[in-house]
Amino acid sequence: MTYRVLLDVDTGVDDALAILFAVAHPQIELVGITCVAGNTSLENVVANTLKVLDTAGAPPVPVAAGARRPLIEPVRSSHVHGADGLGDTGLPASDRPVDPRHAVDFTRDILLASDEPVTIVALAPQTNLALLLRQCPEVAPKIERILFMGGSASGGNATPVAEFNVWHDPEAAAIVLDSGVPAFMYGLDVFNQVSIEESDAAALLAGSSASGRLAGALLQHQMADEAEHPGEEPDPQAYGGHIGDAGALCALVDPGALRIEHRPVRVDLAGFGRGQTIVDRRGRIGEDTVHGSGAGGATGGIAAAVPIDVALDVDAPRYARLFLDTIAVLP
Repeated sequence: MTYRVLLDVDTGVDDALAILFAVAHPQIELVGITCVAGNTSLENVVANTLKVLDTAGAPPVPVAAGARRPLIEPVRSSHVHGADGLGDTGLPASDRPVDPRHAVDFTRDILLASDEPVTIVALAPQTNLALLLRQCPEVAPKIERILFMGGSASGGNATPVAEFNVWHDPEAAAIVLDSGVPAFMYGLDVFNQVSIEESDAAALLAGSSASGRLAGALLQHQMADEAEHPGEEPDPQAYGGHIGDAGALCALVDPGALRIEHRPVRVDLAGFGRGQTIVDRRGRIGEDTVHGSGAGGATGGIAAAVPIDVALDVDAPRYARLFLDTIAVLP
């Protein structure tokens, strides 16, 4: 089976790994990439995306720039991706062109022109997608589903309860989840589990493939939560190894490695829980449903939310091997 995929990225160390995977995997037809501010500035995201495509020897994949900031919040770039957002890997600038259309117009045009539904794999704050679905609701039937890296059914990383992509623009994530477009959440519950052995990353770094060397350098970058004790900052010199966003593309082509539940999900938009994805895993109705006391007075509470697929556990070695085997074909 071939998946027609549009990537929405904030490239980003792990977005770069995901782009390498998307270019290489034979079941993925990459129809375009849209960029949004998140891990780093929009300018860095666009430049990083083009550099990674060059390194991967990708065909002329169209790339478009989108939102420079969240719908409401100010720009709040992540602190874990280096000064350039790409782990300071020093890749040369690209001369690939950038599509002149805004990401919203670009995505609308691709969807409406497609004879088959397109899967959107969102690896970033969902600002572009929220704008798309509000401005161009007619495109919704053209979206096979939105598979997004974001959220968590447990703890967070941006805050104790909120994952970065959703925390960065919670209103956008709420709009996407409430749109009715089928969605799949690849959140921190599985994101933090999939890593590459340090020896494998070292072999990539020492190899003859430019893509492999880039992957090795990115895997060496300390990105995820690797502090020795709770509350401590991770050691920036420690080995990282997480494939991060690339796991969402593994989920697309090999969902059998995941434990998935179909659950109602809402985004908390206020207070200390702002940006938290509240996943209703109850096996029976609760008092919120009985008494109509859901957040914001919504009858039925969270149980009335649109259910989506939520990844809760993963065969991590299987995805690690899938990632390595896939990028091995790149130059």
